[in-house]
Amino acid sequence: MTLLLGKTALIFGVANDHSIAWGIARAMHGHGAKIALSYAGEALERRVRPLADTIQCDFVEQCDVSSDEEIETLFIKATAELKSIDILVHSIAFANREDMLGRYIETRRDGFHLAMDVSVYSLTALARKALPLMKPGSSILTITYYAGQKAVPKYNVMGIAKAALEASVRYLAMDLGSDGIRVNAISAGPIRTLAAAGVPGFKKMYREFTKITPLKESITIDDVGAAAVWLASDMASKTTGEVLFVDSGYNILGLTVPEDLQ
Repeated sequence: MTLLLGKTALIFGVANDHSIAWGIARAMHGHGAKIALSYAGEALERRVRPLADTIQCDFVEQCDVSSDEEIETLFIKATAELKSIDILVHSIAFANREDMLGRYIETRRDGFHLAMDVSVYSLTALARKALPLMKPGSSILTITYYAGQKAVPKYNVMGIAKAALEASVRYLAMDLGSDGIRVNAISAGPIRTLAAAGVPGFKKMYREFTKITPLKESITIDDVGAAAVWLASDMASKTTGEVLFVDSGYNILGLTVPEDLQ
């Protein structure tokens, strides 16, 4: 099947071949989309460019999403080279590790501002610049996590950021609906990514996850990629402002106790 044939997807957030953004890029390419990639910093270029080559991606550009100037530069290049964008994928999040080690109440002002700027405001900034390149039927996607809806130990300021990100999805969906553009989020279960490595206690959480969830299965970047393809396709043409859970059913549970303790 080629659900995205003829569409162009600009994807932010690929860091390596374990990135959720890479799972999405690979899945969308498999469904016929032309892929354009943006990575966060110069140090990541040597990892991202070889990946881009495997999916015939010619547009590979650095962009620090906390810089309006770099966003402007990227979209000038996108306008010249891509002409139009049908899919915008935002798979970006960051918080200082020290702001996730202690209690949330200990979060510093500058750490709070950083997490909100990079993890939340960047979606709005990218959507605003992408809008002139998008036509009715286009789709914007971002990646969130259940800690934006329920308190998760050690997720701290990033949980607050995810809550704000999900609120942004709803407001952007309301704003852009009249333009025929849909805005949605995918809430993924724990996946071994570069970003997840910075979450204190992640390895233990990952080990316990499959014992607790209804499906008893871990989540992969391919699972998220498949969901992203559907949300970006015409099959989801009337879905906007939503958070789609790809977490083996974890979010439906009221009590999470491993089977060996039941």
